[in-house]
Amino acid sequence: MSRRLADLRAPEIPERLGPRSVLVQPVGAIEQHGPHLPLSTDLLIAQELAQRVVDAHGNELDLWLLPPLAYTKSDEHAWAPGTIWLSARTLLAVLDDVGRSLATLPTRRLAFLNGHGGNTQLLAVANRELRTRHGLMTFLLHPSLPRDSGGAAADDDELGMGVHGGRDETSIVLHLRPDLVDMTRAARAVPEAMAARRRVRFGGDVPFGWTSADLHPSGVVGDPTLASAQRGAALVRGMVASLHEALAEVATFEFPVAP
Repeated sequence: MSRRLADLRAPEIPERLGPRSVLVQPVGAIEQHGPHLPLSTDLLIAQELAQRVVDAHGNELDLWLLPPLAYTKSDEHAWAPGTIWLSARTLLAVLDDVGRSLATLPTRRLAFLNGHGGNTQLLAVANRELRTRHGLMTFLLHPSLPRDSGGAAADDDELGMGVHGGRDETSIVLHLRPDLVDMTRAARAVPEAMAARRRVRFGGDVPFGWTSADLHPSGVVGDPTLASAQRGAALVRGMVASLHEALAEVATFEFPVAP
């Protein structure tokens, strides 16, 4: 039986959803990912991971999959043809409209599953606003958090800077949709000069504004030549397991002070 909310008929809403149902909203992006990956990379990953965790654990945790949001905050890639992006103001307005609509359902639990690091800060703002405006219980999940969005530093061949179109994203798409990847055009694009900095760098305590074109002409930040489908399969398994653990807590979370 489908656990896609959009597949339900209107009379089924009160029959199948309850106060502890969890709405899972995949959030992706349509943006350049270098010469070797498709524009849909972030959307593909968010949508596929959400589908897998709902398929595997939907009955257990009462998960409901929402249609993905494809156009989001991607202006760091606006220089590249094919990138389709919303302004911060527009995206926040869209998220507010979505939240207002979902607040009519029997559940108040909404989990954003974000596949694009450029959305992180705005989704955190939206979490608070949807709570205060519409009474939703809101959560922000990441399959993995890149270093430019506060993720842990990595000691690897990408010098902790594989944040866009690098080893891991390329590995995941090689696993999920190898037909969309052109590894003959993959090339290393790690901003190695930044590695010597301690404060102003990815993962440092002094964030900085950037576009992908500031870091490499290809728009890649990382080393896709290190990618493999085998690594991608392992990453996907780990991400689904992590999302399952997170959603299990979302499904039972309660505020200390009752409303």
